[in-house]
Parts: sequence; C-alpha cells; structure tokens
Amino acid sequence: MSTVRALVGTRKGAFLLTADGARRQWRVDGPHFAGWQVFHVKGSPADPDRLYAAQHGDWFGQVVQRSDDGGRTWNAVGNEFKYEGEAGTHQWYDGTPHPWEFARVWHLEPDPTDPDTVYAGVEDAALFRSTDGGRSWQELSALRRHPTGPSWQPGAGGLCLHTVLLDPRGSGRIYTAISAAGVFRSDDGGGTWRPVNRGLQSSGIPDADAAVGHCVHRLAMHPARPDVLFMQKHWDVMRSDDAGESWREISGNLPSDFGFPIEVHPAEPETIYVVPIKSDAEHYPPDGRLRVYRSRTGGGEWEALTNGLPQEHCYVNVLRDAMAVDTLDACGIYFGTTGGQVYVSPDAGDTWACIVRDLPPVLSIEVQTLS
Repeated sequence: MSTVRALVGTRKGAFLLTADGARRQWRVDGPHFAGWQVFHVKGSPADPDRLYAAQHGDWFGQVVQRSDDGGRTWNAVGNEFKYEGEAGTHQWYDGTPHPWEFARVWHLEPDPTDPDTVYAGVEDAALFRSTDGGRSWQELSALRRHPTGPSWQPGAGGLCLHTVLLDPRGSGRIYTAISAAGVFRSDDGGGTWRPVNRGLQSSGIPDADAAVGHCVHRLAMHPARPDVLFMQKHWDVMRSDDAGESWREISGNLPSDFGFPIEVHPAEPETIYVVPIKSDAEHYPPDGRLRVYRSRTGGGEWEALTNGLPQEHCYVNVLRDAMAVDTLDACGIYFGTTGGQVYVSPDAGDTWACIVRDLPPVLSIEVQTLS
C-alpha cells in the first residue's frame, strides 16, 4: 500500500506526518528546527528522500536545510543569497524608494527531474537557483531587473516572491508570483521575463490596464494542462487558459473571493479548491464557519465542503502555501491553519478529519505520495 508523507512548516519548527494510503492513522514526527520559523518544506519529485526546508530566525537569519533520507537527518547547506550587481531600489509602502534587501526564503521549488536543482523565491522579491543541491545559489537577476522592478511595492507580508511554477514539459517556462507586483513568466529558463497580468483588476491602482502592482496570493497549475492557470488574488479568484496572457474572474457564488491558497485536483483538471476568508482586514472564515469550497467546472460554480470541519466559532486563517493535494486514486486534500490544526480529506473534499491539533501556526504544507 502507498504511503503518504505531509511536510508541514510552522512558526516554531517543521513536522512530518505519515500514514498509509487509507490516511486515517497518522504518525507525527517533530518538531525539526524547534523554535525556528519554517516557511516551506518540499521534496524532490525526482528523489522523494531529498527534502529541502527554508528555516528562518529573527536572530540568526536564513538557513536552508537539506535531508537526503526523507527527513530523518538534516544538514544546513549554502545560505548565501546575494543580489547580483548593484541592487538598486524598489518602492516602499508609502511609495518612496527603498533599497533591495534580502530578508528570507519564502518558497523552495525542486526541479521535477533533477534532485540537485532547486529554485528559491525570496523577500525582497527575487528568484534564485541552485544546481548543486542547495550548496550555492545564483540569482536569476533578469526578473528583479525587469523595467517595472523599481515600481514594485510590498504587500502586507512584505515584498515576497512566494510562488514558483515550473512547466512540466521541460520547455524552460517558469511562472513566479510576487506580492504585490503580479505574475511574471519566463520562456527561456529565467533569462528574460515579462509580466502576464492582463485582465487583473486591483483597487488602489488608477490604471485598470497596469502591467504590475497586483497582489497575487497564489497560483496553481495542473501538470496535464500547463497552459491553464488558476489564481487566488487579493480579492478575486481568476483563471487563465493561455499561459497567463489573459485572465478572467471565476469567483462565482463564493461567499467571499478573498483568500490565500488555491489547489487543483491531480486527476481532474477542472476541479479546484479555495478557502475563502472574510476580508483583507478580517482574516477568518465568513460567519466563523471553516469551509473549503470546490468547483468541478473550473470555477464559477462552487460548493461548500463542511463535513468534519468546525461550523461555529472558528476564527483561523489558511495561508497561501498551507494547502496541498496527494496523487492517490482517491485524492487527498490537506490544509493547515493559523490555529495549528492540520486537516485531511481522503475523498477529494467530501469528508474531513483533523490529523493533529495544537501545532504552532501552520505556514506551509506539501504532500508526497510514496510507494
């Protein structure tokens, strides 16, 4: 029987949750890096025992950890993230110039075929790549040096590059999402970039056709249809059918179109999941009811999934990287909350159970399906 391993990053360490394919009995291992913020943990699709973790502390800064044995042991690898050349400036919250300053790694994205190649999205927004298993990092500086770069401004969580999608066709196409600048696409492995934000509408931007300035919260892609993208934005759930060239809204009947995560069912490219929260000021579920919403039509028509989730007095949030799916025949959906709960649905969202309670606030979840 298959084994499932959930990799959970929290504000006070990382946890590894394992179960068999039934996903009913779970073993909890951790905390790893106790007391440290772990923004993201992800495994290599090419070697499931190769894990990378983004560890950060206010006193000691950024550490990238690597495991070669499925998380039993870890080693700190290269942690030198230096912007290439003269850094220049971007805009601060008040619109004034602010120097580019490296703060932390938000997201690690291993290459689908090479366990030694991994990308890092960082704050202030930049993309780095390692080809030696994380020992050394080089900035793909054409992104940060895009002509629009000086006009990028931070969102509430900072100027973070939080999403990296690699086209599974091996075409060299890369998507990144930056809060608050928007979506950028490279078609040559990171050598050149351009914004792909046409159709996004954002309050506070006078120009409705502005190329950048959009607070994108998360992107999702189905590997069988890499030109179809789904987006959870700072207000609005969006879809692109042309690799980001244009976007249309698919919020439909959601009770709120504000939220952070978005995921796609691994076997059903038109089935997507979001977790609405009340507003940009009130980061909790509408009416205090924790509901995952599922669309089986690629957006527009949504159903609330509530069986097993608290439906009163629930005031948690689900952050952008804190939702994931597995690839078993009966698809599993996972999410973690700022209250420290991790939930699983072993039946694509129909029913839910809590794997573990009272963890530190959950920052990220990734899931590996192991043989």
